[in-house]
Amino acid sequence: MPETPVRRPRRRGIYLLPNLITTGTLVGGFYAVVSAMSGRFDHAGLGILFAMLMDSADGRIARWTGTTSDFGKEYDSLCDMAAFGIASSIVLYAFSLHLIPYRWFGIRMGGVIALAYAACAALRLARFNVHASIAGSSKDFFGLPSPAAAGLVVFFAWSAVDLGLDGSEVLVPASVLTLAAAVLMVSNIRYSSFKKLNVRQRIRFAPFVAVLGGLWLLLVLAGTRPARLLFLLFFCYALSGPLLALWYRRRGKTATPRAPG
Repeated sequence: MPETPVRRPRRRGIYLLPNLITTGTLVGGFYAVVSAMSGRFDHAGLGILFAMLMDSADGRIARWTGTTSDFGKEYDSLCDMAAFGIASSIVLYAFSLHLIPYRWFGIRMGGVIALAYAACAALRLARFNVHASIAGSSKDFFGLPSPAAAGLVVFFAWSAVDLGLDGSEVLVPASVLTLAAAVLMVSNIRYSSFKKLNVRQRIRFAPFVAVLGGLWLLLVLAGTRPARLLFLLFFCYALSGPLLALWYRRRGKTATPRAPG
């Protein structure tokens, strides 16, 4: 009889790798807070961008190496809250919201708006964890994902600084954008997670050329005005959910009910 191959236990370092990358999300959020306190909102934007890259990489590496665990999922959620909830709200508060003169029960209205954003980010992450454990992963998100919401508000501040605008000059758009991101996070509006994209599927020549041209244009813009490009991308993504919902409503279609994620 052929001998059964002995399965060697994985090294402990392999399990540490995804968690180390997840820690990068926390590092990016911490760097964003420190930079915002120093008035370097361009550096704060880079910190959130770094946190996004780490957040998108840790889960993939854990799946590739077969080292997914409940501990990693909980740790990832905590780091996401720190970077995309707390840090992002502090960046907006330090940049513009603290200048709102109105008070509510003795608290500056800007602090209330920033706190509402952080609370909605926490609710969004908690809802995602609960439904992911029940229904598993989904090809769509229900509610604006917290990294996208962070990109929307933080890259807005970065773009304003890049345009030479002060926080007092963008009080109204900063407040409206922060509240809108908070509401979208806890809404049931469907957003694509791009998990349905099949890169192995053949595509026609014309769409292929159009995609290549778009990518080339994005690279050119990223090299000249990265803040504005990033804000535009996340603004379009945040707007895509409500627009698609209105389109389905006008056509009399309803999305297939699924557990929110």
